[in-house]
Amino acid sequence: MPKASANGIELEYESMGDDAAPPVLMIMGLGSQMIVWPDELCALIVERGYRVIRYDNRDVGLSTKPAGHYTLDDMADDAAGLLDFLGIARAHIVGASMGGYIAQLVAIRHAERVRSLCIIMSSTGSRAVGGADPDILPLLLTPPPADKEGNVALRLKIARRLSSPAYPFDEARIRKIFEAAHDRCHFPLGGQRQLGAVMTSYDRTAALGAVRAPTLVLHGSADAIVHADGGEAVARAIPGAELRIFDGMGHDLPAALWPTLADAIAANARRYDASA
Repeated sequence: MPKASANGIELEYESMGDDAAPPVLMIMGLGSQMIVWPDELCALIVERGYRVIRYDNRDVGLSTKPAGHYTLDDMADDAAGLLDFLGIARAHIVGASMGGYIAQLVAIRHAERVRSLCIIMSSTGSRAVGGADPDILPLLLTPPPADKEGNVALRLKIARRLSSPAYPFDEARIRKIFEAAHDRCHFPLGGQRQLGAVMTSYDRTAALGAVRAPTLVLHGSADAIVHADGGEAVARAIPGAELRIFDGMGHDLPAALWPTLADAIAANARRYDASA
């Protein structure tokens, strides 16, 4: 896969679909490489007439591991820098979990680059909403084993805890992704530094009031790490935002919902395309 020079670092990225199609930039969450975006979901978005671009955030996968502290603002500037490198003036921005925080900041800091915005299982940064169940943070802070088998086992334990109770947990598929991620790059410090950026981030509620891009907020009613009131707060903060809460969905992307999610992302993107 190619690398992009962006915001003073290098980002590993992948482009799917016709380069001439409207671009959809997919931003993944905490400690997660771009391959966590399901290939099948990306393909469904491409089938709906879009070019999908996914990438490794700084400090994970094959992107730069910068020494020292950085912020979610820096990570939003990374995304804008990737668009610069690719010669893309405006893109539809889709972010999941921490990627949703970053997507919000792209819309706040680089409003002219955003065609539409889709925020999945995310929050505003306010400590009053979007909290986690009490057992989640200690689980996330468990030191990952260095060996592949132990690391994958821990990742599976976390994934199962965060999974959607209303949908089957596809252990075989998820194990395959975690094994591939370990083989690509096992760098636990990156996830810890990303968590530091999340924990020191600020409340974006007021700034989100200036966002004018068509916005869709997707959340699960059973999200254990970002409670649904976080997504509700995002939708309240952004004028005209549409909110969809999926009953029984946790902090993951269940396969049964992939067509629905692709339809929703494409429909929201068409709100911009129609106005443009």
